[in-house]
Amino acid sequence: MQPSLDLRTVGYLHPDAAALVARVQQEYVERYGSPDESPVDPAGFDLPEGLFLVGYDGADPVATGAWRRSEVRVLGGASAVEVKRMFVVAERRGRGFARAMLAELEDTARGAGHDLVVLETGLRQPEAIGLYRSAGYEEIDGFGFYQDAPLSRCFGKLL
Repeated sequence: MQPSLDLRTVGYLHPDAAALVARVQQEYVERYGSPDESPVDPAGFDLPEGLFLVGYDGADPVATGAWRRSEVRVLGGASAVEVKRMFVVAERRGRGFARAMLAELEDTARGAGHDLVVLETGLRQPEAIGLYRSAGYEEIDGFGFYQDAPLSRCFGKLL
C-alpha cells in the first residue's frame, strides 16, 4: 500500500517547516552532540533554485525534504541539486514516508532540468544510509561543510 503522505511546497520559513527543522536539529544534537552547522540560506530553497516540501499525514506535518542547486559534479552529471532536510518524525517512521519524499524530490529535480542528486548524511544515521543505498545512491567524495568530517558520508545518483 502506498503511503498517504500529502506533499506540499512551502517556504523554508513556513511554520510547519520551521517546527520540523527544529525537530531534526534536536535529533542531530542527540546523535552527534550538536545541530547541523552547515550554512543554509532559506532563499536557496525557493523555486526555481530549489524546493522545500512538507509532508502531511492527515492534518499533521510529519516529514520534510528539500533540494537546492549544487555545484558538485560527479558521476557524469551536468546539473546537480543537493538534497537537504530529509526527515520524518520518529513516531511516523516505518510507513514509507521517507521513500515517498525522496522520490518526489528526485522527480521535481528531474522536472526542473537537473540530472544529478547529491547529499550528505552521517554514520550515526544508518537508516538514512540504508534508504539512500536502496534507492540507488552510491558513495561519492565528500563535499560541502562536512567534507572532511569523519562521521560524514556523501552520496550521489544520476537521474
